[in-house]
Amino acid sequence: MGTGTTSGPTRQRHTEDLLAAVSMTSAQLAQAVGRFDGDTPAMVTAAIRTAERAFEELDACYEVIDDASATGRAIAARLSALLAAEDEPGVGLELDALDTVSARVRGTDRARELLHRVLGREEAAERALPAVRRLTGADLPALPSAYADDAGFDDLMAFAAREEELAPRLREAHAERLREVAAHLVHVVEQVAAVGFADEAFAGESAHEARRAHELWVRCLAERRRDLG
Repeated sequence: MGTGTTSGPTRQRHTEDLLAAVSMTSAQLAQAVGRFDGDTPAMVTAAIRTAERAFEELDACYEVIDDASATGRAIAARLSALLAAEDEPGVGLELDALDTVSARVRGTDRARELLHRVLGREEAAERALPAVRRLTGADLPALPSAYADDAGFDDLMAFAAREEELAPRLREAHAERLREVAAHLVHVVEQVAAVGFADEAFAGESAHEARRAHELWVRCLAERRRDLG
């Protein structure tokens, strides 16, 4: 990620960046980097060195964000495989890893804010962030059941026959519910990884939804075991 972006290629500082960073009066330079007894060239040199150090610190911050983005994508890929394998403990561990990655990026927030202030510039605006969609059990396919039939049953044999008739649809409904929740969980992680967890509110909302989706997925597994054994 370049300064203020999530591109990831090798960063190149441009002369105009440094010039913009020190576009201030001599009095402001003196206040910022110390007094040089009217030696304006020395003040400019010191200011440029200060700007260079600030850019180096920013590069280090954005390196953390770039690494977080790559790690987040890897977590999403592992989650996809673990969800397909119905590895409940493994999924939980990957979500713990996701929280760790996000916390690492949060550790750069104050430094990035301060360094941009020192350089006298606003942090480059990120692209518009997507909404974090909330998935609930009500959004999933309904589970067919003889209990939901409008027509009553005269005896238990008729009820059991109807349950057996519905069994293939019930299996498919359970499978579809698990697929939808798993796909949603992976998508949430991919979304936040794409921006390197750089936006604190978006990262927090995504982590919360990932945990909620995990809970919903575990509940869907339990419901399938209840109905199908």
